[in-house]
Amino acid sequence: VQLQAYGGGLVQAGDSLRLSCAGSGRTFSNYDMAWFRQASGKEREFVAAIRGGGTTTIYADSVKGRFTISRRNAENTLYLQMNSLKSEDTAVYYCAAGTGVILSSIANGAAYNYWGQGTLVTVSS
Repeated sequence: VQLQAYGGGLVQAGDSLRLSCAGSGRTFSNYDMAWFRQASGKEREFVAAIRGGGTTTIYADSVKGRFTISRRNAENTLYLQMNSLKSEDTAVYYCAAGTGVILSSIANGAAYNYWGQGTLVTVSS
């Protein structure tokens, strides 16, 4: 599956932003999907994940209650709604897809086979 992430931009602290990730090439619902992010000078970190059917979601503690991951399989699209943004949310955000990702590995980037190119989110304080 090919992934294209978009929707990043420059916002102020407290604002909202929605990222999208368009998938193509395979049956989108077969894939567990996730968002990761990487801030400048830091390692990539897990943000959120959602199972192929969309019924199970998992979040990093740092974004729980502020971010919402969702998907529309009929449109081959993954979303990340980000509210109450903070300066520490500034990063390049990547979408990722994998098949048969076990729960214990869902926050591990190595469990995902396909990655989008990333979209930059900058939150000014």
